[in-house]
Amino acid sequence: MVTLSDKGVFVFQERLIVEDGEAITSEEINRRLAAAALAPLSEGQIDKETARTGTIAYRILTQHNNSNDDENLEIRFDSLASHDITYVGIVQTARASGLKRFPVPYALTNCHNSLCAVGGTINEDDHVFGLSAARKYGGIYVPAHLAVIHQYVRDMMTGCGKMILGSDSHTRYGALGAMGIGEGGPEIVKQLLERTYDIPRPDVVAVYLEGQPPKGTGPHDVALAIVGEVFESGFAKNKILEFIGPAIANLSVDFRIGIDVMSTETTCLSSIWCTDDKVKAYYQVHGREASFAPLSPDDVAYYDGLIRVDLSRVKPMIALPFHPSNVFEIDLFKENAKDILRKVESEAEGIFDNQRIRFSLVDKVEGGNVKVDQGIVAGCSGGLFENICAVADIISNGNSAAADFSLSVYPASQPVNLALMKNGAIETLVSNGVVTRTAFCGPCFGAGDTPSNGGFSIRHTTRNFPNREGSKPGEGQISAVALMDARSIAATCRNGGYLTSAAGSGEYREHYDFRFEKDIYEKKVYNGFENPLKDQALVMGPNIVDWPKMDPLPRNLLLKVVSVLKDPVTTTDELIPSGETASYRSNPLRLAESTLSRKDPGYVERAKQVQKMYEASKGAAAEKLPAEIKTIYDVIAAKIDPAAEIASLADTTGIGSLVCAVKPGDGSAREQAASCQKVLGTWANIAREYATKRYRSNCINWGILPLISDRDISTFSLNDYIYLPGIRSVIETGSEAVDAWIIDEGEIRQIRLSIPDLTEKDRDILLAGNLINYQSKTPHE
Repeated sequence: MVTLSDKGVFVFQERLIVEDGEAITSEEINRRLAAAALAPLSEGQIDKETARTGTIAYRILTQHNNSNDDENLEIRFDSLASHDITYVGIVQTARASGLKRFPVPYALTNCHNSLCAVGGTINEDDHVFGLSAARKYGGIYVPAHLAVIHQYVRDMMTGCGKMILGSDSHTRYGALGAMGIGEGGPEIVKQLLERTYDIPRPDVVAVYLEGQPPKGTGPHDVALAIVGEVFESGFAKNKILEFIGPAIANLSVDFRIGIDVMSTETTCLSSIWCTDDKVKAYYQVHGREASFAPLSPDDVAYYDGLIRVDLSRVKPMIALPFHPSNVFEIDLFKENAKDILRKVESEAEGIFDNQRIRFSLVDKVEGGNVKVDQGIVAGCSGGLFENICAVADIISNGNSAAADFSLSVYPASQPVNLALMKNGAIETLVSNGVVTRTAFCGPCFGAGDTPSNGGFSIRHTTRNFPNREGSKPGEGQISAVALMDARSIAATCRNGGYLTSAAGSGEYREHYDFRFEKDIYEKKVYNGFENPLKDQALVMGPNIVDWPKMDPLPRNLLLKVVSVLKDPVTTTDELIPSGETASYRSNPLRLAESTLSRKDPGYVERAKQVQKMYEASKGAAAEKLPAEIKTIYDVIAAKIDPAAEIASLADTTGIGSLVCAVKPGDGSAREQAASCQKVLGTWANIAREYATKRYRSNCINWGILPLISDRDISTFSLNDYIYLPGIRSVIETGSEAVDAWIIDEGEIRQIRLSIPDLTEKDRDILLAGNLINYQSKTPHE
């Protein structure tokens, strides 16, 4: 079904694959090409480095690179996109650095806090702010309920060969020939200030698709099969996935998009696909034929790895709690449901260390069936036109009226919704008891359709992380989400809420005609690009608050460990919960109160206590220092640096908090996962590794040192102090080695940490204390 090769591969004419290391000659390759009825190669040496330049990804990256270094890229993007959890902070940060206009098309969509259900007026206040910012700086404003962020970009902003940066992790437009990258808000700010996105040239992995998906297998099934194979090993981490192979022609564009948007869950950096006449037809339907160009690798292309997918062997899948990689074939899962669900329950005990919680999924097993409480088809992955058409067809052929199972469907945009109305799909859904809603991302991040306590929900959405669906374990609540394709969700609905694979389902059609009604956007979207109204005032609601002042990196750091997270992976949703807390994202101080609230409820108060000690220590004479700090300084002077004087330490040492985790930052691009820690005085994370580039970049941009330890995280204990002498010099000189001491009740242990792969700009940002401080020293022209 899915096989991996971590060796490099040569791909000839998108069909012949030869592993790097095989003793091959041009003559042998031509013999194999002839056997495959492919054209022979022209004469010449098969050279790996030349073949590396033959990928689609290489060409697009090179075209967007603004550096003179082919291996260290400085990227300028063609367009940008943010939603209403991120754009206020982005505009505020850019404004503080002298922003005058948006230099490229920048879409501000309103698809996350669209319900305006928490905090009184604050959500709609932010939407009003967004419209005023689009007017002032020349942006594109997409009103609430009109489209989810990625559907609007697909419809109106993609183009073959383009690069698009979004402040949302599922920024993926590879199936339409555009390389999308999801990053935290500060990277958007850099683009708005006409600076660059700096990365080493990433590896490119070929995703070779062959075969024809069986009836009942949908795009989510293929995506989950890939994620299940590659996530745990980090096979695709920070790489670009390039989709090639003969099976692409067998897939509709919607099917390709459904696979592509889930590539984020492999932890890859971006994705790109070969384009063909079906993509050309997509652009024609959307009135943007000029945005199409044929994309394919050269006749000889070299890839750094291979994911080979036989679509004919992919069966309907289910990703059980609590990660999209926890994947099983639905029918095999049902045969062993009790054993598998007991394992999930056991994992939950480690995730939810709360005696008030009783979590049982085994209770859902009834004989040979598994009872489900809720189904959702929504967002940038589920709410696609063809998915919802298939749901309507399947449901129309059975009984879907079970009172104890609910199904809600969210079309990804109003143009999709209108097309579903006109072809009768909405009528079919409603007449069969399905609830249809507007374009809204809420179910995907816990702001809508939260299941009941103990409930089990199946969803064609992007993620099923712990509590992402909106439950609150601190209040004794827990529910569970499994990811499935819309077709199997429809089959389950038709079967009265009993888990059912769509395998072999012949009730839905192979093709659905889509007509795009562009005037929906033309009537409602404000497009002010290249026409900024500089005299327009920003409309600031009472919850919109500027970032607090933050200090530059001091000579030394004394950090108190205020949280130790021992889970194998810590998601951004655990670092800063999504759902209702996101309503406060325009108020850094208020949002910070929710940091780690569902994972380590004591973190905020512990961090605040350290902040208070730091404020009390600034400029204080030795005898006026807080007793706890004075005791630590005494230890440093006695055991670590005998030449140090307490007064000197007080003048040169910054005091803050520290979070330790095994592998933090999987999931969302939301910068608040880092900025909220910084607002509370956190100066560093210590981790074995960082789950994504997105989170590490967020840490750097907010002045949080992304330190690496080769020791087990249990080395660090709550309330330990970590002393980092000369840390400013370490960053200034570009050293990757960081000498540190653990101070625990007067006892000290020396350890070695590292901070690898910092660019010169990364170092400058860390030295300045954060991106805002850095930009104030190098103002926008």
